[in-house]
Amino acid sequence: MLTAFARAFKTPDLRKKLLFTLGIMVLFRLGAHVPVPGVDYRNVQMCMDQTKSGQGLFGLVNMFSGGALLQITIFALGIMPYITASIILQLLTVVIPRLEALKKEGQSGQAKITQYTRYLTVALAILQGTGLVATARSGALFGGCTVGNQIVPNQSIFTTVVMVVTMTAGTALIMWLGELITDRGIGNGMSILMFTSIAAGFPSALWAIKLQGTLMGGWLEFSLVILCGLAMVALVVFVEQAQRRIPVQYAKRMIGRRSYGGTSTYIPLKVNQAGVIPVIFASSLLYIPALLVQFTGSKAGWANWINANLVKGDHPIYMATYFLLIVFFAFFYVAISFNPEEVADNMKKYGGFIPGIRAGRPTAEYLSYVLNRITWPGSLYLGLIALVPTVALVTLNANQNFPFGGTSILIIVGVGLETVKQIESQLQQRNYEGFLR
Repeated sequence: MLTAFARAFKTPDLRKKLLFTLGIMVLFRLGAHVPVPGVDYRNVQMCMDQTKSGQGLFGLVNMFSGGALLQITIFALGIMPYITASIILQLLTVVIPRLEALKKEGQSGQAKITQYTRYLTVALAILQGTGLVATARSGALFGGCTVGNQIVPNQSIFTTVVMVVTMTAGTALIMWLGELITDRGIGNGMSILMFTSIAAGFPSALWAIKLQGTLMGGWLEFSLVILCGLAMVALVVFVEQAQRRIPVQYAKRMIGRRSYGGTSTYIPLKVNQAGVIPVIFASSLLYIPALLVQFTGSKAGWANWINANLVKGDHPIYMATYFLLIVFFAFFYVAISFNPEEVADNMKKYGGFIPGIRAGRPTAEYLSYVLNRITWPGSLYLGLIALVPTVALVTLNANQNFPFGGTSILIIVGVGLETVKQIESQLQQRNYEGFLR
């Protein structure tokens, strides 16, 4: 493994790509510590100390921004507007025929969809930036802070506009940095920046668990968390790599004097076909009732019920709702992202068939049957992984910024595996040896 890393840095063009990617990651982390104009940075730090950064409704978004959200920096919105825009465009592709036609046009159509994603990202950044500034001005960003309403001392319209424009520009800059990594670096740029944001919070979160521990000076809890994290990483790697390979045989065809086809291949159906998107959907949906209560300030019966059951992550109703939403969105996303009828039609068009299954509609029904069967364990696995931080809250008395949470582990392991595969393929082109011998 170490010699493979050494070979990667000895290869000139691969070394340039790796160093360029690392440089962008450093620049991204520097921007996460530059405060937005108009914010009282001293009061922000005081509120973070009083309320224990990472807790509350904004924990997930703060994790994706690498802690920049609660510090109200120029990169406070992080990569979330782009993720949301990408998911919305992907969902609309199934609904809007024009987008579906663009998707089938290949490179030019994909470039057009990417352009739409950029526009939607900027629009969402303006919307989310306005909401963040309004929350910070009202003092609701840090609920238990005594100086929460003094985070933005000057509450004029000009200051608000400057803050929103600055954070929107920060999101646009993040989007540009991610595309630079994709074009000139290693791996998918947006995924790499998301990986950087989440991994940046690991050291402080682990050390906070050690300081809060009571057994053996906190080292016992620290060791248990590390062991739990390693076990989760091993489980996630095992499931993320698991797939059902459906054999496909292509009939031999004679065109002129040449013979085409006659090959055997397979359709890889992953156990976790939906990835981390169901967890993001479920988390976002569960935030809506609590945000509604917070902004309305209602004291009605429904508001009290939401505060009692859907705000605290360790409540049984919250845990059950979260788990069921993840299972639902796993099936929902797989249904819209994988079309068995389209796959069956393409196979029939090129003379392919599954042994023992007739081409056409029977093939589509078989693919749908297999996909539903393997989505069940995948969705249950996602739900159980996502509940690990909640279990940690109860057993270890950890804060809600528990480092080895379901979303963070899924993203880090997934991005890490894809990036290592790309580096390995680059090495095999030159040395015929990758990371794994």
